[in-house]
Amino acid sequence: MTTEHGDRATEAFVAHRNLLFTVAYEMLGSAADAEDVLQETWLRWSGVDLAEVREPRAYLVRITTRQALSRLRALGRRKESYVGSWLPEPLLTTPDVAEDVELADSVSMAVLLVLETLAPVERAVFVLREVFALGYEEIAEAVGKSPAAVRQIGHRARAHVAARRPRGTVSAADTRDALAAFRRAVETGDLQGLLDILAPDVVLLGDGGGVRQAVLRPIAGADKVARLLVAGMGRLTTGAALRPAQVNGHPALVVRLDGELDTVVAVRVDDGLITGLYAVRNPEKLSHMERATALRR
Repeated sequence: MTTEHGDRATEAFVAHRNLLFTVAYEMLGSAADAEDVLQETWLRWSGVDLAEVREPRAYLVRITTRQALSRLRALGRRKESYVGSWLPEPLLTTPDVAEDVELADSVSMAVLLVLETLAPVERAVFVLREVFALGYEEIAEAVGKSPAAVRQIGHRARAHVAARRPRGTVSAADTRDALAAFRRAVETGDLQGLLDILAPDVVLLGDGGGVRQAVLRPIAGADKVARLLVAGMGRLTTGAALRPAQVNGHPALVVRLDGELDTVVAVRVDDGLITGLYAVRNPEKLSHMERATALRR
């Protein structure tokens, strides 16, 4: 690689890096795997003849998508042996992510969990079309399908996600209010306060990865979830602290024990009540909570 070629390749890659990370993260739900995909993308990009590339952004997205698809299939096999529920890796995000409502929605824990229910190619098509507004021909090149097939896949994936995603857009203020009520109730052991803010059909998912204690199966129902939370906080030391944070573009809570990050709690809110609680405790998934990650469309 000549110095000039290297400089041009590096300049293009750096210019689109946050976008490429966002594509990979939305496809994989794992920041660590997304970073690996970016390394593989760079290795392939650095060997490309740039004179043959008309649009670096589209070319880089294509490489990233192909690498992410390959890793997504491998990730599926890893999840089969995962201990307990597998939750997406939480990201401490910059304020501008929350300002882009569509981007924030697409990286929310609730929507990422819905994307987990799609087949790999369906997920790629949905992300590239619905989040990044790529054309069908461009997506077809990235996933190795015809444009007509991509249209069908996109229609199927869109219907699948629409039937399972949160019912409507919830403002950040409403989510903060629900979280504040939840936090007060948990910190004071107020069972009735929890029952007042939890939806009757609320579901709690915990991800300890077999490393930290967490619920191994989803816990459903306000009474069960509230009692479990009150009992759990009652066992914690006086060094426990719940603090607000911006996670995946939305208000969330982080639990610190004696100053050390212990758990990230993201929520899904519908009609003013918490319908989903996602508690990530696996320490391998908390490394991107120490500094903010920039996401781009």
